[in-house]
Amino acid sequence: MRSLRFISAKALVSHPQVAQQSLDGVAHNLYPLLFKASYLLEQAALIRVLLERWPLEEFRLSALLGPGSEAAEDLRDRTCRACLEACVQGLADHVLRAEGPRRLRVADLTGVRDVQVQRCPCGRALGRWGRTELLARTCCQLQGEAPAAQRPIRVVADLFVTDGNFEVVVQALRPAGSAPLRVHCVSFRADSLGPSQLLQVLRLAGPGELHRLEVVHNVRLHAGHVQELLAEVRFPQLASLTLPARAFDAPPAGTRSPHGEDPLLSSIAWELSQMSQLMELSVAFSTLTGKIPKLLGPLRTPLRTLDLANCSLNHTDMAFLADCAHATCLEVLDLSGHNLFSLFPSTFSRLLSRAARTLRVLTVEECGIEDRHVGMLILALSPCHELRELRFLGNPLSARALRRLFVALCELGRLRTVEFPVPKDCYPEGTAYPQDELAMSKFDQQKYDAIAEDLRAVLLRAGRGDVQVCTPLFGSFDPDIQETSNELGAFLLRAFKAALENFSRALEQMQ
Repeated sequence: MRSLRFISAKALVSHPQVAQQSLDGVAHNLYPLLFKASYLLEQAALIRVLLERWPLEEFRLSALLGPGSEAAEDLRDRTCRACLEACVQGLADHVLRAEGPRRLRVADLTGVRDVQVQRCPCGRALGRWGRTELLARTCCQLQGEAPAAQRPIRVVADLFVTDGNFEVVVQALRPAGSAPLRVHCVSFRADSLGPSQLLQVLRLAGPGELHRLEVVHNVRLHAGHVQELLAEVRFPQLASLTLPARAFDAPPAGTRSPHGEDPLLSSIAWELSQMSQLMELSVAFSTLTGKIPKLLGPLRTPLRTLDLANCSLNHTDMAFLADCAHATCLEVLDLSGHNLFSLFPSTFSRLLSRAARTLRVLTVEECGIEDRHVGMLILALSPCHELRELRFLGNPLSARALRRLFVALCELGRLRTVEFPVPKDCYPEGTAYPQDELAMSKFDQQKYDAIAEDLRAVLLRAGRGDVQVCTPLFGSFDPDIQETSNELGAFLLRAFKAALENFSRALEQMQ
């Protein structure tokens, strides 16, 4: 529903020149409605003027775009390039404005969601990396321009830093002179940076305020770097931590203690235990065989999200997970890449049983789940009545087994999303699992379509048309990868070239 005031605001902003001329007579408490109406209609020029003249002490983008009592529309998934650029340009105009009082103290630009398809009229998105660069460049341009007597505006932002925008972000975070816009980072994502670059920019980003840290993909860290990062920078408010693949590998010159202990792992575990707010931990694609008790045991607070995909877990690790305090609080769990029912059938079932009251998202991709395991899988899932998303791509299951599983899934009343594998019936006989991307894409599309339709019919007959089912062969949409794919590709080529040069030098030395 829309209130009469919002309908009036929308009518006004549909004539932007009239709206701009009328702003002097508009009550201050109507600015939020005018902003949302302008964002809805993509009136970028008017958004810029509204920010320039913003008469309130706070500008919080998520609250302004979210559903409210006067306008139910949720616009937080519209990362409209024109509108977001206008917001930042309007902030710059605000601090440079000569006449009139300046009341704005906080501009919070967080809370928007990057999605695959934009619903704004222009259809052009400004992703997290682009928003970071735009804000950083604007801050740099303003350094030294505004009167020093004016207090700076606190700009709260989610930063995404790569080698491509590293220099301008560092300059924005470490101004040489007066800075009318002061960036405060609450969420930080890093990709294609060296360890020294990562340390430098995190120290500047205000780690004491950081709630979420994602170090991903092409940041080459080993356990020594992780220990240094956690010990030297400190993240007292951190709630979510993601580390890149192989982040727990020993340094090239690493040594163990005489008793076989891993001092770096012990130190990392101790540093994690000092983070009293930590609730989410993702350490996928790190070899952690036998290390999970040491890593997770000291944590002070139970985890709600845990990603241990492809971590080569053993019986000791799985037994710890099933019996530890984290199990009864887990909401999101990823154990992909482990042969759960061949190696840990009872332990995995015990883990799901203890997590059943809280578990919302379960991912068990490429876990070697075969037709003979479906009965055990159904039994393990049966108590998970809070489960909303189930992903089990890459498992060699037949159409018959999938049909049996879908009948059981109908009993999970909160389930809304299922990602299931291409049935093995659709591949040539003898296809090996796990599959590479080439083999994965070579299946009988007609046969798959018929089986998928049958599985949807199972849900419909049970009155579960609310469950969305799909088979995203190459993973879900990742807006951050989509946005920086060209830069990351160039980074990988440089890394490959450097590896070839090192190999060539090694050959020359041998000769």
